[in-house]
Amino acid sequence: MLTNATNGAVVRGLVLAALVLAGACRAPPERGTAATTGGPNASQSQHAAAKQLAQADAWRVDPERTVVTIIVRRAGPLARLGHDHVITSADERGSVWIGPTPAVSAFELELPVDRFEVDLPGPRAAAGAEFAAPVPDEARAGTRQNMLRKEVLDAAAFPVITVRSIAASGDWPQPVIRLSVTLRGATREYEIPVSIERDANSVVARGEVRFNQTDFGITPFSVAGGAIQVADTLEVRFEIAAHAP
Repeated sequence: MLTNATNGAVVRGLVLAALVLAGACRAPPERGTAATTGGPNASQSQHAAAKQLAQADAWRVDPERTVVTIIVRRAGPLARLGHDHVITSADERGSVWIGPTPAVSAFELELPVDRFEVDLPGPRAAAGAEFAAPVPDEARAGTRQNMLRKEVLDAAAFPVITVRSIAASGDWPQPVIRLSVTLRGATREYEIPVSIERDANSVVARGEVRFNQTDFGITPFSVAGGAIQVADTLEVRFEIAAHAP
């Protein structure tokens, strides 16, 4: 589970990704889908190389302006009896390394799982008209409890979701970033387009990625023998902001 952010920071990781892809002579995966790679160790080494290429001080992720929004949709024969949910992050931590091009920029972001909120009125309104109906507090609390339990996010054992750029291609302000997502101890890679806004002191990156819960070993929650269930595919919208040191 878990989108203009850091023209400079994201670009580093993005450019490196392009170099890695070219060197490997592989065709890029479909945007927003999982990419097969050499595994977590390869991803980590690529990310480290991107930071070295940046040759710049780290910019800090601004938690006041950063938000990751996860759209969780209902499924099953009796889906109409359930709710589509809007989950939002808080207290995000991370750094951005800004270079002159996306290829020599990078970022990393940590999302504390226990700071996720479910179906707050503001985020639901911002997510679109289909989420206009409020969700009762009791239902919100129950959904959050289910989300954090061992069978889903397992917040006790895996308190943080980590997102890192490992490569990039294209130019500002719309590079294509290859990123890794580590959730519940499993790491998967995705390639997505990102929109970036940047000035001398700040950078904001916006984008969207979709992935399946089953990619990370999560069995989507269901009740009544599957009559009401959570759809496997999650839609993750992000707005990541960082400021100069």
